[in-house]
Amino acid sequence: MFLVTGATGVVGRPLVQLLVSQGAKVRAVTRDPQAAGLPDGVEVVEADPALPSSLASCLDGVTGLFLHPRAVGLAAPELLALAKERGVTRVAVLSAENVDDDLDHQPSRFNGDRNKEVEAAAVASGLEWVSLRASSFAINTLVAWGGQIRAGDVVRGAYANFSEALIDERDLAEVGVRALLSDDLVGRKLHLTGPRSLTHEELVATLGEVLGRPLRFQELPPEAVRQGMVGMGMNEAFVVALLARYARGAGRPALVTDEVDKALGRPARTWTEWATDHAAAFHA
Repeated sequence: MFLVTGATGVVGRPLVQLLVSQGAKVRAVTRDPQAAGLPDGVEVVEADPALPSSLASCLDGVTGLFLHPRAVGLAAPELLALAKERGVTRVAVLSAENVDDDLDHQPSRFNGDRNKEVEAAAVASGLEWVSLRASSFAINTLVAWGGQIRAGDVVRGAYANFSEALIDERDLAEVGVRALLSDDLVGRKLHLTGPRSLTHEELVATLGEVLGRPLRFQELPPEAVRQGMVGMGMNEAFVVALLARYARGAGRPALVTDEVDKALGRPARTWTEWATDHAAAFHA
């Protein structure tokens, strides 16, 4: 039995689906079971990973745990201690490629991620562990650019020459499943990226090719972008940290590794593949 936190998220949902497809028993943790929409056969339980006591009974019979840093937060040491006490032997923890950077250089912290603390708790837990240090998710482009693309052919943003090696969330979930089901990855901090470094300008142009539209990236001053993002209701601290990240990395290629290829025995999905599979979401 595997217990999955963050089970309805962009990584947790495909991870649950993959585990089920391979015959594994899955117990999915959510705060809203009625809206979970998970596959038949998944045991959906209502609990809050940030309150480990609410998960105590959910750990009975569980051998492997998928740990989401935003779901569990600073309660990770307590939850992992409880998991070990209840017989869990392995944890796969979602982390990020920038986990070792200065904390104020990690924008996702301002949206609640505690990658550094949760990864450290997993390593120190006494359980078998695997850390999935992921690059930026491809689906972030849908959140950042989807509205603009549905409205027209120009994507406006800062730092056209900032590069990402975006990872397909399905690849990340597949590596997570391998981390739980096999012994090959135990004790490793895997730096998981997409197969190619592409600038914002290149990402938009490629997306335009997939959609059959003349999309282009129009660079705006960072301050104008900050004001626009905050005006749309985004956390200002997150926006400031994100733009600072872009400024530090502008003009330099993103880190690209072959860890996905090695873990899965096949090439990582490309940006073009992700864009093709998600093209409908960008149509008006």
